[in-house]
Order: sequence, then C-alpha cells, then structure tokens
Amino acid sequence: MRCCIFGGSGFIGAWVTRLLAAQGREVVVIGRSPAPGRPIPAKAKYVTGTYADKAFLRRVLAGSDEVIDLVYSTHPQTSFADPLHDITDNLPPTVSLLQVAAEIAVKKLVLVSSGGTVYGLAGAIPVTEEHPTHPISPYGITKLAVEKYGLMFNHVYGLPVVIARPGNAYGEGQRPSTGQGFVAEAIARTLEDQVISLFGDQGTVRDYIHVADIASGIVAALEHGVDGHCYNIGTGTGRTNLEVLNSLAPLARSAGREIRLKVLPPRKFDVPQNVLDSNKLVRATGWHPQIDFREGLERAWTAALRGRNAPTTPADGQT
Repeated sequence: MRCCIFGGSGFIGAWVTRLLAAQGREVVVIGRSPAPGRPIPAKAKYVTGTYADKAFLRRVLAGSDEVIDLVYSTHPQTSFADPLHDITDNLPPTVSLLQVAAEIAVKKLVLVSSGGTVYGLAGAIPVTEEHPTHPISPYGITKLAVEKYGLMFNHVYGLPVVIARPGNAYGEGQRPSTGQGFVAEAIARTLEDQVISLFGDQGTVRDYIHVADIASGIVAALEHGVDGHCYNIGTGTGRTNLEVLNSLAPLARSAGREIRLKVLPPRKFDVPQNVLDSNKLVRATGWHPQIDFREGLERAWTAALRGRNAPTTPADGQT
C-alpha cells in the first residue's frame, strides 16, 4: 500500500508519517522545502514540489493508493491580515490535487480540515459534525471551502474523499511563535521567562488533543472512514487557557520557572468555546484518544526543556 502525505513532515504530518511507516506502508512525503521540516522514518521517501503543479502531481501520485492532505500555508491570525492570500495560496492547489487524484483514481483521500474553526460560534457543546458551519475567520471559511470541494469531487466524480476535523493539537515537536498552538507558546514563554498573554479573564475554551491521538485518528479515518463523510477528532473535554496554565504551573516550578501572565481584552476573531464530539469516528473506526491531558502536557514540557538544554551546534549542515 502506497500512501502520499502532503505536509508529512509538519507537526501533525510527521506523527502520521511515522505511524503509517510503522504499519509497513510505503510512504511518500511531499513538502515545499528542499528537506523535511522534521525527521521522517528512513523508509519514507521525501519529495520536494508544489501540488499547484499538475504535472508534478501526476508524477508523484502515480501508483499511489492513498493520499493524505495536511498542507496549509496560513493560520487564523494571518488570514485576517490578508484574506485573499488565504484563499489563493490554499484553495486552488487543493482543487488541483483533487482533480489529479480523481484522474488517477486513488482509493482513498483524506483532507485534514479544522474542527476548531469551521463551526464558528458553537450553539451546543460538544460540537457534532451536524452542527451548522459558520466560521468567523477567513481561515475557517477557506478550510470549509476546501471541504466542500472535496465532497463535490466525491459526489460528482466518485473520488473517495473523507474529511478529518481535528481539535487543538499539542505535544512534542510543536513549535511556538507560529500563531497556532497555545500550549507550545505557553511552554516556550515560561522557559524564556516571558509574559503569556491571556485574552479575557479565563481565555478561550478549547479541546486540546495530543498530536499522537490526532495522528491515529487521521489514520483511522483513512482506513475505516466512510467516503463523503466528515469526522471530528477530539477528546470531548474543554479547557480554558487559564486551566492549561494552572496545569503547567507545577511543571514550571519544578524547573525553577514561574508563569508570568498578562490579561488582555478578548479578541473578536476568537471563538469563545470549541469542544468536539468524536463519537462518529469512534463508532466508525473504534478509535479513542489515549493520552490524558496532564500526561501529554508533561511530555510536551519535558521535550521542550530537553530541546532548550541541547547543544546548539547545527546538525547535518543545517542551521
């Protein structure tokens, strides 16, 4: 079984790549950079290219059975700065991928969307896949447009598309200062003795799920998800930003650090609360999240602390 993973060396993608390679699949990772952004298994192949180029897509997808698309070049904050860029840099390339995948008749294609943004303001918690989708950010609108194109290709051309909607990923390997990932940002700022901004007295409520559980959820959707369906990947438990920081505080103290907090007014583009109901994925695949939040937070903290104390000499000629 040959699986092509677009964005397979990103934060979530690298975990998916390792999981698929461990299962014995032939894995091809496609990225825009000359080299993988994160280590990938020795058995996985890395290919540089852009999926806006149909000729490249036809070459790289030839002989592939499965495709997972994790590529996305923006995030909620940057999408407000340039909504047009959010559309043009993400939607047309995905449509090209769908077109070529339909041409060569891949057996399954998973589009990784966003359970945190496509629903918008939640009318009920936890949010099921049947909840209305009214995103309040350009990022969420484009993500939803990608989903709609995928489902259209499934309906009209018979392309076996499944949509995965993960919650808020965190865990080892997540990089801070990217505009996404409150846990990684909080850990980094605490280690550097910097102030953490909290927007509102409690912050927002999010469904924090360890990246390993997201990876296994994506693979479960790939293997057992029903074509033309969307699947949430979350824990069903919501935590405020303040609760996350309170859980982080003992770890910080054990390393001689403390949480430095600055409370700011809430931001209009932040969805106040988002918690996902993943029972549909559970029923379809048997998947369940395995990593408790406190365990996952400790793993993320330990990895960040180890990385901070590691030698800074560049490896393999990279800086």
